[in-house]
Amino acid sequence: MKNIRNFCIIAHIDHGKSTLADRLLEYTNTVSKRDMQAQVLDDMDLEKERGITIKSHAIQMDYSYNGEKYILNLIDTPGHVDFSYEVSRSIAACEGALLIVDAAQGIQAQTISNLYLALEHNLKIIPILNKIDLPSAEPEMVKDQIVDLLGCDREEIMSASGKTGMGVHEILEEVVNRIPAPSGDANAPLQALVFDSVFNSFRGIIAYFRIYNGSIKKGEKVKFFNTGMEYNADEIGVLRLKPEPRDVVKTGDVGYIISGIKEAKEVKVGDTLTTVAKPCPEGIHGFEEVKPMVFAGIYPVDTEDFEELRYSMEKLQLNDASLTWEAESSLALGFGFRCGFLGMLHMEIVQERLEREFNMTVITTVPNVSYIAYQTNGDVVTVNNPSDLPDPARIDYIEEPYIKANIITKADFIGPVMSLCIEKRGLIVTQNYLTADRVELVFEMPLGEVVFDFFDRLKSISKGYASFDYHPIGMRESDLVKLDILLKSEPVDALSCLIHRSNSYHFGKKICEKLKELIPKQQFEIPIQAAIGAKIISRETISAMRKDVTAKCYGGDISRKRKLLEKQKEGKKRMKSVGNVEIPQSAFMAVLKLND
Repeated sequence: MKNIRNFCIIAHIDHGKSTLADRLLEYTNTVSKRDMQAQVLDDMDLEKERGITIKSHAIQMDYSYNGEKYILNLIDTPGHVDFSYEVSRSIAACEGALLIVDAAQGIQAQTISNLYLALEHNLKIIPILNKIDLPSAEPEMVKDQIVDLLGCDREEIMSASGKTGMGVHEILEEVVNRIPAPSGDANAPLQALVFDSVFNSFRGIIAYFRIYNGSIKKGEKVKFFNTGMEYNADEIGVLRLKPEPRDVVKTGDVGYIISGIKEAKEVKVGDTLTTVAKPCPEGIHGFEEVKPMVFAGIYPVDTEDFEELRYSMEKLQLNDASLTWEAESSLALGFGFRCGFLGMLHMEIVQERLEREFNMTVITTVPNVSYIAYQTNGDVVTVNNPSDLPDPARIDYIEEPYIKANIITKADFIGPVMSLCIEKRGLIVTQNYLTADRVELVFEMPLGEVVFDFFDRLKSISKGYASFDYHPIGMRESDLVKLDILLKSEPVDALSCLIHRSNSYHFGKKICEKLKELIPKQQFEIPIQAAIGAKIISRETISAMRKDVTAKCYGGDISRKRKLLEKQKEGKKRMKSVGNVEIPQSAFMAVLKLND
């Protein structure tokens, strides 16, 4: 056990985690030259296309140092704030972390938040300055930032380049020297943390675990501590580039188990795995439950596909433990699911994965957050969907979730960033200069305002320099109203939203204008209205397509033309009462991008 090292790589987006992981695999000969490709651990098409890591990936490497053989278990983690749950799970399975900082960009928001996650779990941090070969790199300045942040010595900071491979051998040596070996009792009852699971259509569910105490043998009867379900360990092994079966996996190791589990809900990430013969007295603590930030409805385009969508969601939840969902129904869209996501990018990725991996074409409703409504009779209602809101006459007050937002930006962009945050009802808490040119702004703002387009707009006004990270700080009372969108005087529940009273007129007007552009013309006119309760606050009208019925009348008396027009008018009126309006998917999505 003294020759095992478990570590993860943490950093902000685009600081070169996956590229450095490639070099580590190459230099330890874990991946042959023939199989080597860029971002070798990112095995999803979406990850390769977007150049981001979405899932954590675990892999085992062999390394010889001073004549001794070491086993290094590496977990490559995502950098985007929406996938921080993946990072927290990976950190729970490690003793050390490589903190990577881009020598050209310096410390950014996600660097700090991932670092705090690692420090909470008492991980040994090795700071690494990556992309040192770039012409725009400023290593000395960034080293100062790292020393300020970590309080370490300048000599402890490693310099490397994931692209050229410079400094990679030194990193491997430091991993062996600095990161402690796992501690645990090999003779104690089995106690293993399940930190991830994937679905394989041939083998069922494969659970990844890290053993803290004891060992697990092939064919042994095991059980999950929290669910109490028992299984046979049909196959166990370690995670190489492809899973490698073993007869026994010991204390400190990271491995996988295949036990013919079919049901998604039977495997809970964060559960403790133990044996039936000699169970452990208690589960492993310190693993947090996921808290969804954004809620949206996902509906099948064809109502008949509802069961198929449920099956797809269950499979997807195995690969993505941070997705939460429950069934719901909508007047406009039929049966579907209310899903909880960690952020807007997470929502986009889930929608794309449903389409690619399961061939499900889905409609996503306007995302919102969950509110708490306090009624005059003392009842408390949690509102995840605007249609759940009780009658306004019976509501005493409504509370909405607030977040603390950390924004790190260049000094040139302080003005635009502040005005954006104030427009989103943010209150500035602190402002401090990290260096002469980099400022950290801390705001308290409602999560509901951040959900829509905040991140996109922040990136565009700061030319991509601002980095953003947030965490919830509780609920606060707000003056919120329910804004309904009516088509032909019928409310479309998928477009209704809860919004602050001061923004409602402006927002309602914008939605009506946007829908007017996107809904195709019909044979009859369509009024689009935004309403708060019974009060209409904005209206746009899509005019009817008109056929020129008088084209055949040339010359002759005007009364002939008038007679034809009156006849057409009657038909239009009749059509208006029976006509249906189809809302295109683009109209649901357009609400998110109102400021474009």
